[in-house]
Amino acid sequence: MYRRSAAIAVLALATVGGSLSQVGAAPPTVTPSPGYDARLQEQRKAAANAEPVEPAPVPVVRRHPKRTHHLAH
Repeated sequence: MYRRSAAIAVLALATVGGSLSQVGAAPPTVTPSPGYDARLQEQRKAAANAEPVEPAPVPVVRRHPKRTHHLAH
């Protein structure tokens, strides 16, 4: 009985320990890339130094005068 309990306890600790060691692991797409970080900082710096863009002027729509029909005909 004691050996069975001990074996179950060791198996449980091995399982928990193995799963905890994987917590810190990250796929290569998640790890920071120095080149990407540098480009990102350059883009942020450029966006902060950029001058504000004026909105495009609203086009003027010229409307034709409404035709009036004379009732004298």
